[in-house]
Amino acid sequence: MRAILYTGAGGPEVISLTEAPTPAVAAGHVLVRVRAVGLNRADLIQRKGGYPAPPGWPTNIPGLEYAGVVESVGPGVTLVKAGDRVMGLVGGGAHAEFVAPHERELVPVPAVLTDEQAAAVPEAFLTAYDALVVRGRAGAGDRVLVHAVGSGVSTAAVQLAKWIGCTVVGTSRTAGKLDRARALGMDAGIDTSAAGFRAGVGEPVNVILDYFGGPALSDNLAVLATKGRLVLLGTLQGGVAEQVDVGRILRGRLEVIGTVMRARPHEERAPLVQEFIRRVMPELQAGRMAPVVGASFPMTAMAAAHAAMESNRVFGKIVLTW
Repeated sequence: MRAILYTGAGGPEVISLTEAPTPAVAAGHVLVRVRAVGLNRADLIQRKGGYPAPPGWPTNIPGLEYAGVVESVGPGVTLVKAGDRVMGLVGGGAHAEFVAPHERELVPVPAVLTDEQAAAVPEAFLTAYDALVVRGRAGAGDRVLVHAVGSGVSTAAVQLAKWIGCTVVGTSRTAGKLDRARALGMDAGIDTSAAGFRAGVGEPVNVILDYFGGPALSDNLAVLATKGRLVLLGTLQGGVAEQVDVGRILRGRLEVIGTVMRARPHEERAPLVQEFIRRVMPELQAGRMAPVVGASFPMTAMAAAHAAMESNRVFGKIVLTW
């Protein structure tokens, strides 16, 4: 099969489209012919030598999400059959013509979604659902702060938060991204191009979704309401917080929750996927929620897709097609 390989750690020059072995299909697993994939920050970090694939996944083939068609099924598979359209998450290896995930981690693709749209769903919506609903326990009437509101996960989080009945405040350094997020349902936007977000939040928030990490920790804690939850999904600005007011956490009975999706074992990920299918997929199928595809490339232009993500100009997901 054809696959994207990283020949080393570095810039776009280490990206190579080459031949690789087709993955074996174990019991309970399915061979999926990939039609489209999503690009994620994790893929760029892995290209630069960080964020390696967890054990059991390809170490040199990136890619965490895909959409495609079931090619064949392994022994014991009962949930899908050859020819079914599916999408899902993997720990690595999605940027290839075939992947072999477990059947309980497959999400059926509704007819209303194209392959490109389907490839924009798994990482964005599953991550946002887990962070906002499962970890953050957001409920109707809560105020939710979503950072980097133009990212794929954040565009999903805005829609999920409105579905729950929350008031959504978003941040971005780009006015155009704030405008587009308002069209998704965001109630208030904070332009952080010239200053931080702390002064613009206003009333304290109950849940925060943050990708920035250490440097934003103090300001995040400062705008949380009593018993608020800060859900950390990344460390894009650094993993170390120089000064943290621990007393603020104690007095406010605040929760700081860390989460990653990639390294989770099947025993944790499969139940989440099944819950997502039951609760969120009906909304996507009915068109009440929708993935946001900001840019699309052929797989042969993977380096250009990386450059587009690094430019931070794309609103929503970057997808690639075979």
